[in-house]
Amino acid sequence: MYMVQRGLHVASGRPLGLILVLMLVAGAGCNKQPYGCVPVSGKVTYEDGSLIPAEQIRVKFLSQAPALDPKVHPREGVAKVDVKTGAFDSVTTYAAKDGIVPGEHKVLIECFSEGQMRSDLVPREYADLRKTPLTVDSSKSPFELKVPKPKSS
Repeated sequence: MYMVQRGLHVASGRPLGLILVLMLVAGAGCNKQPYGCVPVSGKVTYEDGSLIPAEQIRVKFLSQAPALDPKVHPREGVAKVDVKTGAFDSVTTYAAKDGIVPGEHKVLIECFSEGQMRSDLVPREYADLRKTPLTVDSSKSPFELKVPKPKSS
């Protein structure tokens, strides 16, 4: 870098101030939340109230809000479930713990053991976007998500 009468410039000849402004503008765009978010919480169990015996459980909330335009679609919200209680309270969509997009959502339940997704702990359709019977409305939190216990469990 070298000094010039009117300000500090980088070796490429571009003003340092302009580069800093561009970096700030680019960084501000990364945190946009075009749909907004609302915090939600809940619990995931079998229909009989017993806990799902997985090492990890992930709940995904897939917003049914329409796209704002061809390039802007709502993001999914994801929560890690406390397997000792079945509870979740920190759903992330755009930023850590920001919640979910307001409105209706399809819900997926994904179970993991030994780092592998398990399809024997909850019926397969609960992890399939096209088939999941679980839906929630963000205004009805906390959610009580109940899934049938597989016959083999």
